[in-house]
Amino acid sequence: MKHIVVQGGTDGMGRGIALTCLRRGDTVVIIGRDRKKGESFLAAADGMGAGARAHFIPADLSLISENERVIRQITEELPAVDALVLCARHFLARRRETVEGHEGTLALFYLSRFLLSHGLRDLLEKAPRPVIMNVAGPGSPTGEIHWQDLQMKRDYDGLAAQMQGGKANDLLGVAFADRYGATDRTRYVLFNPGGVSTSFSGEYDTETRRHVEMLKRTAKSVEAGIAPIIRCLDDPPAEPVSAFAEWQRMSLADTSFDVHDARRLDEKTRELLAR
Repeated sequence: MKHIVVQGGTDGMGRGIALTCLRRGDTVVIIGRDRKKGESFLAAADGMGAGARAHFIPADLSLISENERVIRQITEELPAVDALVLCARHFLARRRETVEGHEGTLALFYLSRFLLSHGLRDLLEKAPRPVIMNVAGPGSPTGEIHWQDLQMKRDYDGLAAQMQGGKANDLLGVAFADRYGATDRTRYVLFNPGGVSTSFSGEYDTETRRHVEMLKRTAKSVEAGIAPIIRCLDDPPAEPVSAFAEWQRMSLADTSFDVHDARRLDEKTRELLAR
């Protein structure tokens, strides 16, 4: 039996992964903001006779303090973590800061994944074949890191903020492997599932909402979207960091995975979190 932690496990692909792992006999902890959706997950677990192995931690993961609380709770309650699955994101058409002063998209889509990846590393290392699965769309040809304005206080755009988050997660995986890969067992997998018909959590402008509704109608099912992810959880790649677009391995020679940029972002992130 494995111990699986799913960030953003109350909905969409995260929920699909969590339920699949429960059916196979794993213990699953999901983390999310929506208590009703968390309770729905627990009810589904009860319905399949897996209630004792299903756990829900309600948390607003856009807050640094909430991520730290979640890390403490998981560390106290689980003997090890075999897989950490990172799925949470929420589109913001208009810029919003958290009560801690961080831009909302950066906080949820990137900082939370940074904190959970590093904060649960000790528990991951206690598992025989640990893996971090970061579902973020690696290697996108569009988007950039706004090095002089990570929090996008100037010229905010919702799509640009999302694309920056994706680029930041590419570099997070590379930096994690650069820091720990020579000694750790933990494998970091960056995963692009392609178009999947999920809830597309977000607060959209009219034009973007129309595009999202079209994607929901034409994208593949959650079941199809998570199939290659489950495969990677069962059999993590041998390399410290890898990237996939659905079933296909991606080259890390792309500039999206530049190790010097990864080190630079890692440093800037730690400075941001230390303030």
